Amino acid sequence: MRWDAQRLDFAEPETLPGLPTVRGLLRSVEVPEFPGLTFHEVRAKSALNAVPKGSAMPFGHTINTFRGCSHACVYCYARSTHEWLELDSGQDFDQQIVVKTNVVEVLRRELARPSWNREHVALGTNTDPYQRAEGRYRLMPGVIDALARSGTPFSILTKGTLARRDLPLLAAASRDVPIGMGVSMAIWDDDLHAALEPGAPTPRARLDLVRAITDAGLPCGVFLAPVLPGLTDGRHHLAAAIGAIAEAGATGVTVLPLHLRPGAREWFTSWLAREHPALVSRYQQLYGRGAYVPAEYRSWLAGRVAPLLAEHGLDRHSGGTARGLSGSTGASAGSTGASAGSDSGLPGDESAGFPAGSLPVRLPGPVAPEPEQAEQLFLC
Repeated sequence: MRWDAQRLDFAEPETLPGLPTVRGLLRSVEVPEFPGLTFHEVRAKSALNAVPKGSAMPFGHTINTFRGCSHACVYCYARSTHEWLELDSGQDFDQQIVVKTNVVEVLRRELARPSWNREHVALGTNTDPYQRAEGRYRLMPGVIDALARSGTPFSILTKGTLARRDLPLLAAASRDVPIGMGVSMAIWDDDLHAALEPGAPTPRARLDLVRAITDAGLPCGVFLAPVLPGLTDGRHHLAAAIGAIAEAGATGVTVLPLHLRPGAREWFTSWLAREHPALVSRYQQLYGRGAYVPAEYRSWLAGRVAPLLAEHGLDRHSGGTARGLSGSTGASAGSTGASAGSDSGLPGDESAGFPAGSLPVRLPGPVAPEPEQAEQLFLC
């Protein structure tokens, strides 16, 4: 299979004649501090990826510093994108991480163009910018600095606790541009977390990240996603999760049921058949017609989480006005339990809304905290 230059943004080495295979473009690096991972270093042709004009996403461009994700979430909807690289959507997605080593240099050049109109740029919509590879390559400080210096508002969605390293830089950047922060978490059972998210920080560690973000004076919306039918949609599980998220100081919450696109679908259903065979028939019924659960299940889930959100005041957030934030106001929560005022169009599910705080808002003069003591970054 040959690669499609319109779908990959790697620079073609001049020494390779004709049209090379993707593997011919990858320089592999294995590092003892990151056992089980192989990094493929590439030179990017571009950093900013334009979102299709017809999309419901509330941002016009994205940045992906990496392809593949060491969080290894079995359900990840981005798995199929690895197949564009002649890598599989299973273990290769988890272990073969493509790194755009020159992304900061290219981004600065693109942001300096007279045609750049400083529209919202989103990070973390495909693979996590704060996965373990970031501990080695340290791309995000340069990305944040480039966006802030250019006056470009941006948002970050992550599971990676390595984001704590950059909180002083993010707080400083928020003086110059509106920013949004989002943290994703879905599983409250330790054994289930280890089985479904073996490379991701624990839910407790991600809660601590939410608290650290809000303590730094920044907004932080939480994506309680994906909710897994029969596994994490019980009242006790949802009550514990929403209560803990509220206690951590989140500015908003969106509850989103699992969706199974090609790539993720095969990987997840294989896991389900192996670990929870009794649930296979239910999933076949729910997902037999496509990637998304039926409207009836979404309505049932919204009804289950609505009183829990109300109990913790998470149904009253309005476009970031809670906790001293400024932003647009909006209507009440939608079918997935999104906080009021959230914009439509989540990556992977354009019918869902973003939680308040996860999209760029202007902050009232935040103060950057003192840098923390250096930590073992590869242990994120």
